[in-house]
Amino acid sequence: MFAHITTEGEAKGTFIFVHGGYWLKYDCSYWSHLAAGALARGWAVAMPTYDLCPTVRIAGITQQVAQAVMTIASAATGPIRLEVHTTVGKQAARMDAQGIMPADVRRRLIHAVPISPVADLAPLLRTSMNDDFGMDTEMARAESPVHQPAPDVPVTVWVGGDERPSFLEQAQGLAQAWGCGHAVISGEHHFNVIEALSDPASDLISRLTTLP
Repeated sequence: MFAHITTEGEAKGTFIFVHGGYWLKYDCSYWSHLAAGALARGWAVAMPTYDLCPTVRIAGITQQVAQAVMTIASAATGPIRLEVHTTVGKQAARMDAQGIMPADVRRRLIHAVPISPVADLAPLLRTSMNDDFGMDTEMARAESPVHQPAPDVPVTVWVGGDERPSFLEQAQGLAQAWGCGHAVISGEHHFNVIEALSDPASDLISRLTTLP
């Protein structure tokens, strides 16, 4: 399931927002207000929803998000921008690296922005959340983008400067592993850094919706 919001007239392309929630919470209805920025800049917006753990494993969520991106791409024309938040953010960002998305969709994906990504899942093995994830060391490594090849899509890792140290370290680790852009936004934290998506004048929306 996904929400698909279009602009008046012909859209410049499609902006896909994949929400976070540690694979355990939320659906697209919680995030619809974040479509405002891209819509105001003339882009259509799609927001996929996916099943949650423990009903599915994290690898299953990756596949669902990949299928949603391909479904959205088949229903739209033009370039695709992908913004992915926190945990599921890294799943969508690594789909290209693992060859899950077909070549014609990859060619249209012109920028991906993981926000506050969890790029290495190994530390989650020591948390109570793993009761729902059901991961072992091998699974955690397989689902961690820092252990995957860098995608051939331009990527900018985006993180608030007032994030907890673990999120700052995860963002830096992903940027270093993939050799990609890394923006640290002063004064922002985990719960407000994505609010810039609702503002058509924000640096984040400008980065996402300005065509090369």
